[in-house]
Amino acid sequence: MSGVGPVEPGEGTHAHEPAEAPASVPRGRAASPLRLLGRAALPSRLSRLSDRHRRAAVSVATAAALLAGGGYLYATRPQPSPVPTPAPTPTPSVTVPPYPSQVVDLVYLTETVSRTPAGTEGFRFDVLLSVVSGPPVTVTRIAQPYAGLSVISSPRPPFRTAAGSSREITITLRVTDCEKAPGNPGLPFLDVTLRNTRAIQTHSFILGSRYAEHLSQALQVACSNKSG
Repeated sequence: MSGVGPVEPGEGTHAHEPAEAPASVPRGRAASPLRLLGRAALPSRLSRLSDRHRRAAVSVATAAALLAGGGYLYATRPQPSPVPTPAPTPTPSVTVPPYPSQVVDLVYLTETVSRTPAGTEGFRFDVLLSVVSGPPVTVTRIAQPYAGLSVISSPRPPFRTAAGSSREITITLRVTDCEKAPGNPGLPFLDVTLRNTRAIQTHSFILGSRYAEHLSQALQVACSNKSG
């Protein structure tokens, strides 16, 4: 047959359409294999970092919890009973005894007789010795300051007097030398030596105006009798 019509391609003669070209890659930014590998590995690295951070955070939180629990346990621990402080042992007070002259009093009582038992001229009088407090006091000596007179006592020293008690003593003065005896005694006194556990003291006791008057009269009588 003859004629002209559309020409159909024969088998195997179809024209192939060109394959769709890949998307063009901008010049200068072509993806290299290493970059592509890095992009592929990035999620894995992020995952590992996240795991490390989680483990670190868990460790920190655990440590903080342990510290908080330990602090709570320490704060709420049973407190030991306070040990009572022993009371201080009182120091025994040591009482120092007084000096004997501070606790002894000697008082003139009165003239008794104008002569001694032996008949010699003299002046006899009584005094009262009192011990106010402290240990007992012993009288070891009784004397007077004038060279022309001698003195004796009854009882004779030494003798002891307890605290809170009194003892009456008889004193006898005898003229031994009228030239040395006082014409006007003024305020005569007796020297008495006292002893206790604290000390030994010699104290001068002024017996007052009555004693001075009586002594002066006795001396005048004694010396006038001798001169006569």
